[in-house]
Amino acid sequence: MDTREPSVSRRGNRIIMPGMASVHSHAFQRALRGRTQRRATEAGSFWSWRRLMYTLAERLDPDDLFHISRFAFVELAMSGVTAVGEFHYLHHDRDGTPYEDRTLLAETVIRAAREAGLRIALIRTGYFRAGWRGALEPAQRRFCDASVEDALRDVETLQRRFAGDPMVRIGLAAHSVRAVPRPYIMELMAYARERALPFHMHVSEQRREVDECIEEYGLRPVALLDRMGALGEQFVAVHATHLNNDEIRALGGARAFVCLCRTTERDLGDGFPPTRPLVQAGARLCVGADSHASSDAFEEIRAVELDERSRLEVRHAVAEAPELLRAATQHGYQAIGMDDAWRDDWVALNADDPSLASLNEELLVDGLIFAATPRAVDEVTIAGRKVVIEGTHIHYEDARRGYEMTLRKLGFL
Repeated sequence: MDTREPSVSRRGNRIIMPGMASVHSHAFQRALRGRTQRRATEAGSFWSWRRLMYTLAERLDPDDLFHISRFAFVELAMSGVTAVGEFHYLHHDRDGTPYEDRTLLAETVIRAAREAGLRIALIRTGYFRAGWRGALEPAQRRFCDASVEDALRDVETLQRRFAGDPMVRIGLAAHSVRAVPRPYIMELMAYARERALPFHMHVSEQRREVDECIEEYGLRPVALLDRMGALGEQFVAVHATHLNNDEIRALGGARAFVCLCRTTERDLGDGFPPTRPLVQAGARLCVGADSHASSDAFEEIRAVELDERSRLEVRHAVAEAPELLRAATQHGYQAIGMDDAWRDDWVALNADDPSLASLNEELLVDGLIFAATPRAVDEVTIAGRKVVIEGTHIHYEDARRGYEMTLRKLGFL
C-alpha cells in the first residue's frame, strides 16, 4: 500500500491536488435539484421530500437514468471529483418486474460514469421491505429484491462483467435497518466480508428510523449492527446523524468509515452528526454528494468542520485542513474499495481564481479546503486521461443536451 500522504503543491499559476472521492451518490436524484424547495401545506421533512423522490423514481426508464446520471457525474468531475460511490437501489422495471438483463440499470449507471471519465464503485444495494410493519409504496417495487440470493446473484454478475476493469469496483450495501431485516443484513454483511467488498449502509439519518429500530429490535441502529458483528474497517456508515455515546464508541472502535453528506443533510433538515466525538473515538471520515442537491465537493468537505463548529459553538472543532484533505481523497477512495488509486488522479486549480488568489505556500491546503469553489477547477486528470480542460468537461455540452432532453420528457422543463 502506498504510504504517501495526500498533498497540495503549486506549479506556476496552478495548484495541484489529488482527486476527490464522492463516496455516497444517488445520481438519479440530480433531477430533483431546485424542484423540492417550495413550501407545501405541511411542514417539510425528509419524509415529504422522499415522496417527491419516489415520484421521480417511478417514472425513469434506462435512457432517462443514463442521461441524468451522466450529467451528475460530469458536474462532479468539474468540481474536482474523480471517483464516485453509487449507492444503487433502482433495480427493476416500473412494476417491480426484473429486467430480462437483471443488472441493466446498474450497468447503465456504470456506463454513465465511464462516459464521464469517473472511476465508479457500484454499491449494489439490497432493499427488501418498506419498513417494519410498512406496506410497499408503488415506487419501492423498483427497489425491492425477492430474496438475498437474487441480490447476491446480481453482485456476482456485475463482478464477472467488470472483472479487471480498473475504473470499476463492485461493492455491496444493505439499504438501512428500516428496509433490510436483521437476518438479511447478516447474510449480506457475511458475503461482503468473505470477499473483502466495501459494505455500506444508511445509518441513523432520521430520528424516526432510530425509534422504529428500538421498537422492532429493542436496540438503536448502530447498537444493533454492533451486536450483529457488522462493524469493521470495511463498513461505511452513511450519515450517522443520531447516535448515542455507546454507538459513537462502537463505530470508532471498529475503525469504520463515516460518510457525511452535509449539503444533502442540511437540505433535508436531518440534523448535525456528532463529528468530533466520532473522530476522537477512531472513526474515519469521508464525504458524498448524496442527492446532488449541490455538487460542490469543496463545500462538502469544509462543511464537515464548519457545521461542527456551529453545533459546538467553537472554532477548530474536528480537523485541520490536511486531515480534511485526507478525508476527501485517500479515505474516500478506501471507503469505496479503490485504496491507492487516488495517487493516479489529479486536479489542477487556477491559483489566480479569486477564491485562491494570493495564498502563500504555507497556506495552500488551508485556502483550498476552506475557500476554493468549483469555478477554480481548471483541469482534471483521471487514470492519465484529461476529462476537464480549462474548467469544462470534455463532454459537457453533449451531457447537458441529454439531461435537458430528459427533463423535458419528464415534464420538468
